[in-house]
Amino acid sequence: MSTSECSGSPLMSLSELSASLGLRHVSNSRDNGFSSVSIDSRMVKNGSLFFALPGASCDGHAFVKEAFASGARAAMVDSSKLENFNLINIAKEMERDLIVTENTLKGLQNAARVYLEKFPKLIKIGITGSSGKTTTKEIASAIISCEKNTVMNKGNLNSETGLPLSVFEVRAHHEAGVFELGMNRKGEILETAEVLKPNIAAVTNIGSSHIENIGSKEGIVKEKKSIFSFMTDSDTALIPEYDEYADELSLNVPAKVKYYSAENFAEFEGSRSLGLDGTEILWAGEKINFALLGKHSLEDAMTAIAIAKELMVSNRAIKQGLESVKPVFGRLEVIKGKRAVVIRDCYNANPQSTAKSIEFCDSVGWHGRKIYIIADMLELGSESLREHQKLGSVLAASGAHKIFLFGKEVMAAMEKLNRTGKTFYYTADINDLSAAVDSFVQPGDLALLKGSRGMALERLSGMLTGDA
Repeated sequence: MSTSECSGSPLMSLSELSASLGLRHVSNSRDNGFSSVSIDSRMVKNGSLFFALPGASCDGHAFVKEAFASGARAAMVDSSKLENFNLINIAKEMERDLIVTENTLKGLQNAARVYLEKFPKLIKIGITGSSGKTTTKEIASAIISCEKNTVMNKGNLNSETGLPLSVFEVRAHHEAGVFELGMNRKGEILETAEVLKPNIAAVTNIGSSHIENIGSKEGIVKEKKSIFSFMTDSDTALIPEYDEYADELSLNVPAKVKYYSAENFAEFEGSRSLGLDGTEILWAGEKINFALLGKHSLEDAMTAIAIAKELMVSNRAIKQGLESVKPVFGRLEVIKGKRAVVIRDCYNANPQSTAKSIEFCDSVGWHGRKIYIIADMLELGSESLREHQKLGSVLAASGAHKIFLFGKEVMAAMEKLNRTGKTFYYTADINDLSAAVDSFVQPGDLALLKGSRGMALERLSGMLTGDA
């Protein structure tokens, strides 16, 4: 998300924001309020506050004039860039305002924090973890919104910029805000937690996702638990009871710690797989048809329920919310085509989610062949070789009729597959992969697409379903 649309009355006055942050306000306009925020000059709306962020390939300061021309009322800019980009003169000529800071990313985060402080009655919910964050957020929001006005960040906009922009979606009528906090580098969750200051925070699990940037699982635990850093003893930290790092997650947490699991809910009376139709959950004497696939989706549902119960929602809301949730793009979607049935689970991948996807597909009763198309799991750093070797063992023991491997990292899985005689095909070229799969697939096949977002396996979807 590059823009937070907030049409209508101003969110804040520019003078209020600059004063709250102790920043210099260069005023050239009679209009003092901003009604939306943006970090992309192409997405600016009338009345926007444009944040000029430096980037790897371009600098937002070069687009301040363009943002003003598109309707931005003001821009937050870096003091060191004023002269190089002639920003004082541009703002004066175009009768627009500047808010001057030393770091525009930190300025965006601080602005979001100050804005959020305008809503002291809002129950702020933060969700993080190595996998399942977005799904848990979607489920929790679906349940809570049955009984409370709820806002959440859209998609997986959970980053150092996505979370602050999402915060500007909050309005006075909202009673609960459900936000996920992601991580691509050390310190990122700490920064976004300082913006949100959650009243309820949940960790879904600890895995190997982003270990390349963090270095170890112990490091990941430290980063993930920083979501609790700005909580008080009146807030609640939710920790998965059976995670191997549950004890480490709970150490020195300033909030009340509660452990959650399916077994801890008196209302939970079991579940059974409905195959490609999801899961039937027995809850407080009611049958709930939950459309998301796999045991890990059920685990995400339990996390969401643990969150929702902190807000004292009813069993009716839990049932209604769970039954309203549908798969989102690339997260165990079932696409029933004229050619094959595709399970598209290629929004992201790490060792845990990949093993669970394979486990789910193995469990599905199927009259035809099962084809597993598996791509690299990225951002595993020094763990990549070992984790892809382990993936080879998982695939060798799987129920796949044939396996297609795609990428450079996944080569490490070949040794185990060769030793066990499992039928597989390997390539690092997407065109070769497409041609090989196309010549093999036939009506009645079940095909799994699983790989990291950067591998873009969804490119095979139309060919597999026969809709290309």
